[in-house]
Parts: sequence; C-alpha cells; structure tokens
Amino acid sequence: MHRPRPAATADRRRNLQSRSVLAGQAAAAAAEVETALLSRMDPRAAAFFDVDNTLMQGASIFHLARGLYRRDFFGPREILGALWQQTYFRIAGVEDPEHIAKARASALAFIAGHRVDELEQIGEEIFDEHMAHKIWPGTRAIAQTHLDRGERVWLVTAAPIEIAQVIARRLGLTGALGTVAEHVDGVYTGRLVGDMLHGEGKAVAVRAIAEREGLDLKRCSAYSDSSNDLPMLSLVGHPCAVNPDAGLRSHAKDQGWEIRDYRTGRRVALAGAKTAVAAGAAAAVWGLSRRHRS
Repeated sequence: MHRPRPAATADRRRNLQSRSVLAGQAAAAAAEVETALLSRMDPRAAAFFDVDNTLMQGASIFHLARGLYRRDFFGPREILGALWQQTYFRIAGVEDPEHIAKARASALAFIAGHRVDELEQIGEEIFDEHMAHKIWPGTRAIAQTHLDRGERVWLVTAAPIEIAQVIARRLGLTGALGTVAEHVDGVYTGRLVGDMLHGEGKAVAVRAIAEREGLDLKRCSAYSDSSNDLPMLSLVGHPCAVNPDAGLRSHAKDQGWEIRDYRTGRRVALAGAKTAVAAGAAAAVWGLSRRHRS
C-alpha cells in the first residue's frame, strides 16, 4: 500500500490552510462591503413608482385583458373596447377619466365569480407573456438604484393589487399598492373595496405606508408619467416625471423637478400613428375574434 510522503502531506495541509484563510478573508471582505452599504442606507427613505407608461409601456389593465381574453374570460367585443382604450392611451399619453371608469367596470366584470388564487396564478403567466418585455429599462434601472441604496421600492398603481404584486415580485421590488377588488370566501364579487387607486387615492396610500414604515416623505422619491399623480408626486422630496404627459411636463419644468423620457421617436411619428394604430387595433380584434370562434 502506497503511503504519501510526509513532505507531500505537509504541502497538502498548508494548501488547505491557505484556502481556508482565503475563504475567511473573502467572507470578511464581503461583510465589510455589506457593512459599508448598510452605513449608507437611509431607513427612512423609499421610492414610489407608478406603473402604466412609467415602469411599463402602455396600460397594465390592457395586458391583463389580453391574457384573460386568451383564456376565454370574455369575448371579442370586450377586447375591442380594451384595445381602443389602450390605443387612446398610447397615442394621447394621458389618462382619460371616462376610459378609466370603463376599464374599472370591464375589469370587474372579467373577474367576477373567479377565484383570487386563480387570478394570481394567471397573473404570473400573463406577466411572462405580455408584460416582461414591456418594462422600460431606464425606469427599471432607477428602481434598482434605489434598491442598491438599501431603500424600499413600492409600486403604486390603479391596476388590480394581485397583478401589481406579481409585477413587484418578479422585478424584486419591496411591494405594491393597487386597486382592491372585493372577494368573499376567495371569490371575486364584481365590486371594489372603495374605488380605484388613482389620483388623490395614491397620495392617501403613500401617506399610510410612510406612517406604517416610519418613512420621512421629504427623503422619499416618486415617479410617474401622469398629471393625475401630482398629489403623490407633490408629497415627496424628490419627485420625477417619467415619460410625462403635457400637463405633468409643464408642471415639472415650473417646479424644477427632474424629467426623464425613455420614448424614442414618439412625437415624430405621432401624426401618422393615430390612423395606423387604430387600423391595426381593428385588424387585431378581427383576427382575435376569428381565432376565438374557430
């Protein structure tokens, strides 16, 4: 039986010890870096992000409607309405109150009688199918910067809370505030708890989170594309207009707020886009309805 020479055994022992020392030093260095990051954390700061056209291109409720349509939650006429609302939103770049009310009624009709856990599961699938590639990289990078600073990052959106939570979870964010649909014994009733989380409602929600989490709103940041979110943006010390509509852009300039626009060529193509997009939407509905009937 071959026995290792004493010198070889000693070399192996020294090598193992050296590797252990390196491992220990690496762990200590990592802890030192983590401690340095923690020392820069501001536990009283957070960031609040609108979703539609701020974090994600287009309206999340439309992407949800597309996914539900393909799962036979409703028919071609309803998706036509959703497509028209999405087309208007993409072209005008503003949230029309009448469209918002119609979207609310449609969404509630879509999910009435369905289970909460069913929508949560479908929401995961719809994120992969229709939402993941619609995330604005620039806004996502801003959110990550806040996370890297050790700040909490919340979505604040009129979208159903179940979908908002899916988006937040998949992007690694802290959490989400969204519209709450009433459910009894895990089944949606077709009614809301209160109203859509929109306008002043977002400001109310942010204040509540700040109080619960011990945040100093003057140290916090908020991001939105819409002048409807001025109540939320005006609450924080660091508001930012992202892909802003005309009203918000004007207000942000007057107030000296930061403005970021990740849209490219939007204004150049706007004139021809109105006709083209409307025609495309009609064609899409026609094609979807044919597949739905087949």
